[in-house]
Amino acid sequence: MILLMRHGKDDASRLGGWSDAGLTQSGIEQVKYACKRFADNAYDIRHIFASDLQRAKETADIVAKQLELPVQYLKAFRETNNGDLAGISKTRFKKEYPGLYYSALGWEQQYPNGESPKQFYERIKDAWAEFKSRTSTLEGDILLVTHAGVIDIICCIEAGLQYTNKEGRFLIGHAEIIDPQKRIRDLQEKK
Repeated sequence: MILLMRHGKDDASRLGGWSDAGLTQSGIEQVKYACKRFADNAYDIRHIFASDLQRAKETADIVAKQLELPVQYLKAFRETNNGDLAGISKTRFKKEYPGLYYSALGWEQQYPNGESPKQFYERIKDAWAEFKSRTSTLEGDILLVTHAGVIDIICCIEAGLQYTNKEGRFLIGHAEIIDPQKRIRDLQEKK
């Protein structure tokens, strides 16, 4: 089984995307709390993979220490490339890029020096297919530590839903761990 985990809380006063910001103290505590699920033997994690952005790396490193496992970092599972907006303060964003929210971008409209929703989707779709193929023969559960936008795309793919940047269908909290198949079933049962 492949489990997905969102990184812990990072600096909310700055934009994420390809930001190199790490976890806040609160984010570190969230991840440590989430690790209790592993200590309770809820899963049989034997392999950890993570986005190579700092907040995901720090999250994976905390989990890896708890489980005494190595981490493999994968650039392909980074959050959307928001180019010039990566890591800037939200005050600066509102002043210099008013309204340039991910959900406001056209499907093929790129962030300045970044990627479009279509490019982001295609990158994750390809990375996910390759990842599933590459890990299909591994024993035990697999944990992929990544970002909310990435998880939304993966869950849309697994559910057979058309992805759109206009709404998040599969919302996930900081340091939350999900089985995407279970999340999809739960969403379908609510309909």
